[in-house]
Amino acid sequence: MYSWRELNSKISEMSEQELLGLMDAELEGAKRTTVLVRLHQRYTMVRCTRERDDMLRKLGTTPGVEHCSA
Repeated sequence: MYSWRELNSKISEMSEQELLGLMDAELEGAKRTTVLVRLHQRYTMVRCTRERDDMLRKLGTTPGVEHCSA
């Protein structure tokens, strides 16, 4: 479990799987609404970027050029 400060300092480096794990742990443990919302916001951005990169790769376009604005 992370404090708010720890979470904000590490969240940008977390993978989809790490974020999912933390969301599950938050739902089972502390149930902090603000932490869960923040984890979900970051998770959707990471997932969106991966999905877009996958689509662009299929088109033969360089992935990572466009990112989610979410």
